[in-house]
Formats: sequence, structure tokens, C-alpha cells
Amino acid sequence: MGSSSSSSSSINNIPNAQELIQETGFSAAHILRLYERFEFLDKDQMGQLRSEDFETIPELAMNPIGDRIISTFFSPGQETVDFPSFVRILAHFRPTDTRRTRDGTQQEPANSRTGKLKFAFQLYDQDKDGKISREELLQVLRAMLGLQVTEEQLQSIAERAIQEADLDRDDAISFDEFKKSLEKVDIDHKMSIRFLK
Repeated sequence: MGSSSSSSSSINNIPNAQELIQETGFSAAHILRLYERFEFLDKDQMGQLRSEDFETIPELAMNPIGDRIISTFFSPGQETVDFPSFVRILAHFRPTDTRRTRDGTQQEPANSRTGKLKFAFQLYDQDKDGKISREELLQVLRAMLGLQVTEEQLQSIAERAIQEADLDRDDAISFDEFKKSLEKVDIDHKMSIRFLK
């Protein structure tokens, strides 16, 4: 019992903690753990993280699209991210809670299937025009497959992906087409991180 009261007193020291719990579905223990991680990454103790702070995370540093993942934490023109924004982005990776219901006034949670797909879509749609172009798809394929395949093979993979997903034949993949092409994929499993047991 003593540990829960120390957690609740610590959670009270975290700005907007109750609001973040409501908005993201993270528990108080999750928010507390994320806050500890945020403070650990915040080497300058400014209450803000820069992209360089994320680059110290080994899993991101080794990920071929780590720079794209890091960029999702930052709004255009923004060089730092605060704790509430950090939590809101990480909420996309929270396993879906099928027991959690929402009324008509609540927006769809970040960790819903659609929220996860929108997050994944923006990793490809670098120019933010609402479509994944052939070149944007090729950039991701090059980053992920690198020297394992030839440029000709990469072009072929991109061509086939666009042919299969591009229902309106505009030579690009819209979000709706992206969503449709992944309807049989267990996106919740592929885009979930178990934050705490």
C-alpha cells in the first residue's frame, strides 16, 4: 500500500497528469514511468526534449527509419517537445483497450486502429500532402532494405505496392487506400509497446 501512495503523491507533481490519463488511457503508473523516462532523456533539465535527446535511445538510433519516427514528435518548425506532447505521441503505441468505451463527444483514441494507421501513414507521407508518392515509398524502402536489394528491385517493389493499393489510379496512395490495403494486418500487435506489465 505504501508504494501506491508514493506513486499518487509523485503523480501530483507531474503537470497535467490527470488530463493525460483521461486523454491517453495511460494509467497513473504509466504516466509516472513515462515522466521518469522523459526526465532521463532531458539531459539539460529544461522540461523539453530535442531530436538529439531521442537519438540517444539505442532502439531509435539503430532503426533505419528512426529519424522519421523521431520527427513525429515535433510539429513543423518546432525544435523541442514537452512532456504532454511526448505522452500523446507514445499513446499511439499503447495496446488497444477493448474494454474502454467512449461516448459520442470523445475523439477516437490515438491507440485505435485508425490512430495507429494515421501515425504509420505520416511516416511515409513526408511532404504532408495526404498521399504517399512513389518517391516517398522508395525512400522508406531504401532506408529499410538498404543494400540488401538492388535499386531495380526496390523500384519493382514500389511499383507493385502502388499498383495494389492505388484504387483511384492517381499514382499515389491516399490514407483511405493505405487503410484498405492494411485491413487484414494486425496493426494493434505490430504497433504496440508494452509499457508496464
